[in-house]
Amino acid sequence: MRLTMKARQEVSKATAGQYRGASKKEKSKILDQFVATTGYSRWYARLVLRHEGRRVQTDKQTIVVVERKSSVKRKRTRYYDEKVQTALVKLWRVMDYICGKRLQPMLPELLTVLERHNEFRCDRETRAKLLRISAASIDRLLKPERRKYELRGRSGTKPGTLLKKQIPIRTFAEWDEQRPGFVEIDLVGHDGGTAAGDYCQTLDLTDIATTWTETMAVRNKAQAWVFAALKKLRKNLPFPLLGIDSDNGSEFINQYLTDYCKEEKLSFTRSRPYRKNDNCFVEQKNYSVVRRAVGYARYDTEAQLHLLNELYATLRLYTNFFQPTMKLKSKERVGSKVTKRYDDAQTPYQRVLAAPQVSEADKQRLRAKYKTLNPAALKRKLMRLQERLMKSTASQKAVRVRPRQCRNDRYFTKQLES
Repeated sequence: MRLTMKARQEVSKATAGQYRGASKKEKSKILDQFVATTGYSRWYARLVLRHEGRRVQTDKQTIVVVERKSSVKRKRTRYYDEKVQTALVKLWRVMDYICGKRLQPMLPELLTVLERHNEFRCDRETRAKLLRISAASIDRLLKPERRKYELRGRSGTKPGTLLKKQIPIRTFAEWDEQRPGFVEIDLVGHDGGTAAGDYCQTLDLTDIATTWTETMAVRNKAQAWVFAALKKLRKNLPFPLLGIDSDNGSEFINQYLTDYCKEEKLSFTRSRPYRKNDNCFVEQKNYSVVRRAVGYARYDTEAQLHLLNELYATLRLYTNFFQPTMKLKSKERVGSKVTKRYDDAQTPYQRVLAAPQVSEADKQRLRAKYKTLNPAALKRKLMRLQERLMKSTASQKAVRVRPRQCRNDRYFTKQLES
C-alpha cells in the first residue's frame, strides 16, 4: 500500500537527521529502506533526505524545501525574441490573421515574395528563426494579438420548386471530386439584418478540388442577374468548368441554368433541402472569404454594388494566390470522439499547379500572374476599399440589427484599425 503525501513527509522528517549523521555504508542502508517505504526513486530520495527542513535561497525569496527540489527557475534567454515576434505579427497581418497551422507552411514563400517587392526586411538571424518556427510557437507568440469573435448570419434561401425533379440530388457522402472544375455555388445576402426590399447579393463559387474561390456582387436574387454573374465567373476560373452544385433556391433551380448546363454539357446537381453540409465547401467560404471581407452591413445602392465588385476583384487575387487552406483527408469516429486529419496547408494557386488535369498552358498563365502580385500591396488596397465600404454604410439611414451582427461590425472595424 502506497503512503499518502502527509505520511511520506513524516517519514522524511524522521529519517533525514539519521541519514545526515550516518556513514557512507549506513547511508546506503537507510536509503534502501527509505526508498522501499516511500516508493521514491533513489535519486529523488537522496535529494529529499539531504535537503529536508533546510532553507534554500532562491533569486526571489527564501523557501523551505520539504520533499522537493528548490523551485529555482532556470535563467534562459528567449529563443524567439522580440524581433521575431514583431516580424511575425507583421507577416500575420499581411496574411489576414490566419492560424499558425496555415501560416507556418507559407512563411518561406511569403518571405521571398515580400522581400522581392521590398515590403519586408529583417536581419539574417531573425529570418532563420522565422523559417524554422513551428505552428504551435506561432500561435503562442501571436496569442496577445489575437481576438476571437463569434460571427453568425442567417439564411435567406427560398425554395425553388421548378425543375427539382429534373436535377439530381448530390450529397456530401457522394463527393469525391479530385479533379478541378466541379464547383459549388451559393448566394450571400447583404441585408444588414432587415430582409426588406432589394439589396445586394454575393454569388460565391468554390472549386471542391483546389478550393479556388470566385465572388461577384449582383443587384438582387433575380435569376437573370445570378445567371449573368455565373457566366462571368466561369471565365475567371484557371481551368475548365465541369460541374455545378447548388442549394434549392429559385435563383439556381430555374430554366436559365438548366438549359445552360445542358448546352455546355456541365453536370448540374443540387443539395438536399435544409442540409447545409451538402454544400459545406462553399458554405465555409461564405464566412472565411465574403463575410470576413465585407461584414454583415446592408448594401443596397448602385454605388455600393460597384464598390463590392471592385473589392472582389482584388480579393480573388489575395485569397487564391496567398491564403492557404487545409482540406479534410479523413474522419474517424471512436465512440464519442471524432478524429480529423487534414493535409498540409496550401494556397489554391499551389493546388492548381499540383493538379495533373490542368493544362500546362493554364499553369504558365497562373505563374506569370503570380510573379506580378504583391500580397502586402493587395492587403492595403483591400483595407482602403473596406474603409470606403464602411463609410458608405455610415452615411445611410441606420437600420436595426441584432446584437450578434453588431459584434461582427466591431470585428470588421478592428480589422481596419489594425
